[in-house]
Amino acid sequence: MRIGILLNEPTGPEGLRGLTDELRRAADEGFNSAWMTHIFGVDALTALAVAGSQVPGIDIGTAVVPSYPRHPGALAQQARTTALAVGPGRLTLGLGLSHKIVIENMFGYSFERPARHMREYLSVLMPLLENKPVSFAGETVKANLALSVPNEGTVPVLLAAMGPAMLKLAGRVTDGTVLWMTGPATVRDHVAPAITAAAAEAGRPAPRVVCPLPVCVTDDVDAARERAAKVYAAYGSLPSYRAMMDREGAEGPADLAIIGSEEYVAERIRSIFHAGATEFVGAIFVGGEEAVRTRALLTGLAD
Repeated sequence: MRIGILLNEPTGPEGLRGLTDELRRAADEGFNSAWMTHIFGVDALTALAVAGSQVPGIDIGTAVVPSYPRHPGALAQQARTTALAVGPGRLTLGLGLSHKIVIENMFGYSFERPARHMREYLSVLMPLLENKPVSFAGETVKANLALSVPNEGTVPVLLAAMGPAMLKLAGRVTDGTVLWMTGPATVRDHVAPAITAAAAEAGRPAPRVVCPLPVCVTDDVDAARERAAKVYAAYGSLPSYRAMMDREGAEGPADLAIIGSEEYVAERIRSIFHAGATEFVGAIFVGGEEAVRTRALLTGLAD
């Protein structure tokens, strides 16, 4: 089983030095991959370029960079530069739409017809990541350019896809999907069948399905659930995640968090792989001894 860890966003005066230390720890412990969110803190690709250039031996990825604030040509240039900094075959670009409240209320862009936006966005992004020139004129995106970043190969892309249209697009065009707040039943009955069928129809390889979830090994399940409910409360009201919770029969984010003994947590993670995920990413939301136990359990499952 491929097991990754969600990195903490750098805070405080140590800044990116702390992120580098955290990435080195994850590599030394045996995690297969380390992933970084991109919300309102440091730029994820820039931060991973800094930390990843100093820490070899572990795959890295974004989960996820929002598309709207960046022209696909600019994002391709940045992603290829990050890949150049960390070395070939290590970076995965997780890409997503973000949410209407963020894109319209905060950035001031229209969130109308998001599936069309992403389809056109990928029409520009994917060739540029493969070091090919692109000429494209869509309704939302236009580009006529080539990049000269001196790297070879491509940067794999995972699309944050949960609805039917986005899963179909992810399977047909990208390397797979990176999820959030999506449980094993939803992966089994909705995500994996839809994206796998779309990839097969397009003649593409079987897609990656990366499934991050909050996780905690503990003897005090009630306290950990209460903490998870507070830490992840905002996700319960965002429409895309709310739809996944409803599919799973979950009242809120705490119901999707994997919390319990080593045996219980290991079995829940195995169920996610049996459902069709290709990688599990642990979001550790506790500290102290519980964090130590959780990290040990995760690395013990890693291939």
